[in-house]
Amino acid sequence: MAASKKAVLGPLVGAVDQGTSSTRFLVFNSKTAELLSHHQVEIKQEFPREGWVEQDPKEILHSVYECIEKTCEKLGQLNIDISNIKAIGVSNQRETTVVWDKITGEPLYNAVVWLDLRTQSTVESLSKRIPGNNNFVKSKTGLPLSTYFSAVKLRWLLDNVRKVQKAVEEKRALFGTIDSWLIWSLTGGVNGGVHCTDVTNASRTMLFNIHSLEWDKQLCEFFGIPMEILPNVRSSSEIYGLMKAGALEGVPISGCLGDQSAALVGQMCFQIGQAKNTYGTGCFLLCNTGHKCVFSDHGLLTTVAYKLGRDKPVYYALEGSVAIAGAVIRWLRDNLGIIKTSEEIEKLAKEVGTSYGCYFVPAFSGLYAPYWEPSARGIICGLTQFTNKCHIAFAALEAVCFQTREVDGGMTSNKILMQLQADILYIPVVKPSMPETTALGAAMAAGAAEGVGVWSLEPEDLSAVTMERFEPQINAEESEIRYSTWKKAVMKSMGWVTTQSPESGDPSIFCSLPLGFFIVSSMVMLIGARYISGIP
Repeated sequence: MAASKKAVLGPLVGAVDQGTSSTRFLVFNSKTAELLSHHQVEIKQEFPREGWVEQDPKEILHSVYECIEKTCEKLGQLNIDISNIKAIGVSNQRETTVVWDKITGEPLYNAVVWLDLRTQSTVESLSKRIPGNNNFVKSKTGLPLSTYFSAVKLRWLLDNVRKVQKAVEEKRALFGTIDSWLIWSLTGGVNGGVHCTDVTNASRTMLFNIHSLEWDKQLCEFFGIPMEILPNVRSSSEIYGLMKAGALEGVPISGCLGDQSAALVGQMCFQIGQAKNTYGTGCFLLCNTGHKCVFSDHGLLTTVAYKLGRDKPVYYALEGSVAIAGAVIRWLRDNLGIIKTSEEIEKLAKEVGTSYGCYFVPAFSGLYAPYWEPSARGIICGLTQFTNKCHIAFAALEAVCFQTREVDGGMTSNKILMQLQADILYIPVVKPSMPETTALGAAMAAGAAEGVGVWSLEPEDLSAVTMERFEPQINAEESEIRYSTWKKAVMKSMGWVTTQSPESGDPSIFCSLPLGFFIVSSMVMLIGARYISGIP
């Protein structure tokens, strides 16, 4: 038994993967990248009003502790000694905004989730203050002014929540995205917790200058954000602090990446032009552009990809963001009752093999790339008396693929979805056999940190990723016809909602589909140079 135990073990690295729909803790062998064990807990979302999306920061924190404890128990059952876990990385849903009291450790309001739309009127009033010939917000941050990013969510909290206002006045308030809240809490909280973030998460706040890699005074003044509440910005791979409680007390937290950057690292997209697409609650294509900020005229974001060490260079990426991907499947399950489990969607779609002219635009939170159109809402069109739930299921899967094509790129356990993606892009789609690449990226960053050094990121040391390949099975003409019809449907989805005041919660929008969420954490890497070159 002792011999076989030694055979499985090298130094181990854990990863917290805190997503929109669930929290997980996973443990990898740093020498082979093998996933040894994990545990997952679903996270509740709250919808206080139409378009509002919130989560409880304390529930998120408790879910992290629970996942760590349960995973350690499972490792014990496998006769794996948890003292071999040498580091922990954190990957998180980006942009989601938390403000808490540094004296009590209590959140001052629920986390305002990245999908939340309550700040649309704030965005419109701010946009009037940006000179048409000098969009300094986009040039400094790489981001369009949108409800998606943290600065406007923080502005809303400062304007509307008295507890937040009072804590800021009394110098008790701390702001952070989910990574900051977790690292501060896990490293001691009120007893010396480390208030920090990494460059990838900072780059999603709209307060961070992606060129100087610092909080930007002009941006903070524009949004009216006091700089003293912001976390310290660190690299994505260094020791931030030590775990102060639980089964892994004393283990360093030494990796931090926003989930999409973590997936880029986990997919080992370290070369310029390499790209990955992630299918989760939303859908996100990132293309590595190296040390250069590349700006797009077609709705793509310029963002920080990673900085794997204090003295290591920063890498940038172009990103195509789709708000609703896997979430549409859960909507079909929970809101319409078309399926009882998320896995049933593939069976339904397979029964018909076509949408029979039915098109589904799941613009539950408006449209992200390339339109950035918050007034859009979801529609299902092209219905006839022949249409049934199988056609709608097929149309839902097609919608994920059409949205991906709109950002020039490619729920990867779903083979019909992967085949549809290949057909609609009309390029091969390649998916990894081990789908946990977000957590893997966080683990790699943590294990490679100075002072840990158990994971080599040298090209010759990186484990080869085994892939499954999907080739297009329709002709190019049919692919173009389907895509052009989809574009017509997208146009029909726009302009449903007029601006509402921040306190308005009127849900009576005709043909408006409510928000939904789905636990998907699979990744896909797209190999298609003709879509990556000239992407701006």
